[in-house]
Amino acid sequence: MIAGLDYDLFACIADLGSISAAADKLGISVPMASKRLARLEARLGTRLINRSTRRLALTGAGQQFRDDVVAILNAIQTAEERLVGATRLLSGPIRVSAPTSFGRMHVAPYLKPFLDAHPQVDLELNLTDDLVDLLALGIDVAVRIAEVPGRIAEVPVSGAGPAPGICLLAPNRRILCAAPGYLAHHGTPAALKDLAQHRTLAAQGQSPWRLSGPDGPVTVDPRSIVRTNSSEVVRELAIAGMGIALRSLWDVNADLAAGRLVRVLDAWQGLTDVHIHAAFLPSPSQPRRVTAFIDYLRQLFQPVPPWE
Repeated sequence: MIAGLDYDLFACIADLGSISAAADKLGISVPMASKRLARLEARLGTRLINRSTRRLALTGAGQQFRDDVVAILNAIQTAEERLVGATRLLSGPIRVSAPTSFGRMHVAPYLKPFLDAHPQVDLELNLTDDLVDLLALGIDVAVRIAEVPGRIAEVPVSGAGPAPGICLLAPNRRILCAAPGYLAHHGTPAALKDLAQHRTLAAQGQSPWRLSGPDGPVTVDPRSIVRTNSSEVVRELAIAGMGIALRSLWDVNADLAAGRLVRVLDAWQGLTDVHIHAAFLPSPSQPRRVTAFIDYLRQLFQPVPPWE
């Protein structure tokens, strides 16, 4: 029994790249985790992990042992699930991070069916436009809107933790739009070069605009009439008639349908290399509640996202 617990601890340390993170996940103290790891290495007569003040790294023997241990633990889990029918029962915590506006509009309203189906899941949703540290903050799933490869690959993890895995959720189509009142007062641009004579709106970090159209890819550097770090503020400024904005369809779909915004320069849109993804720490022993939640998000937005 003790050996089994030590194997579980070792696999957890290997996956998270941190003794303290593994101890926190398993609900034991860091000294106890260190003592159990040392006991396992003493029993096996070999060092499994090289430790330093800044990081942990598996030895060659540790890597091979980790692969064998994970296979054993997965086999045990599969056997237990067959016996008790646990494949239908999800329980435990899921910590989710999502961009503020997207999470409010397209994640939070759809949590109820998932939680109704899995009442023993304890779900936490944190909304932020920052790139969160998955390992340091204990985030299981981070929804990100970015390029691949690109900013999505920059989702940070602490120490020697693994690079995040990526699951495509939906495309992110972006269009140029403005309020009818703005266009009535300032005119409608007929060509891309006309943007230089118009007021534009962009949040910090969302310029320059990279567009594609009849002339191929083009970069436009908008000088936003209002400086803000909030995409939601940009949308509200556009609706108020302050200028032309490049917005995602998931963000302004309802405003376009209601006539609060209209498309301009229909032949142009944002480059199609930006998508909506779920980032997560890859692990052979990923809890089924986490993979089930990622699958649920994917079903919400595929094959055609609701804003399309």
